[in-house]
Amino acid sequence: MQTIFPIQTNGPGLYEFTDQVKSWAQGNGVLTLFIQHTSASLLIQENADPEVQIDLAEFFHRLVPPTSDPSMAYLTHTYEGPDDMPGHIKAAMLPVSLSIPVINGEPALGTWQGIYVFEHREAPHTRKVVAHLG
Repeated sequence: MQTIFPIQTNGPGLYEFTDQVKSWAQGNGVLTLFIQHTSASLLIQENADPEVQIDLAEFFHRLVPPTSDPSMAYLTHTYEGPDDMPGHIKAAMLPVSLSIPVINGEPALGTWQGIYVFEHREAPHTRKVVAHLG
């Protein structure tokens, strides 16, 4: 069973799509999620306190600032904007696929876990996450 989840983003941050996955998943098996982009990532992260998502986004922004920051002057891939190459770096550091057991139609997530697209670019995007349940 396969599908593609389109996830609308509006700038850097974490965008939860756990409910979409739960609505789609049926039966038992292993759910594989894969994002079809090189400047966004996938995460399983806490979904109880929104400050967690804010702090994660801020941490990665400080870790890998835009190319307009003097500390990033060594980067050469800059023609797609100051957030593009940093987005690629962040995506190289973070997962672009996830494996989640599904038991009786329910992703086996912990109490406070949610599934997120972690957007690394400033502009709005429609990110595509491919799902395979087998």
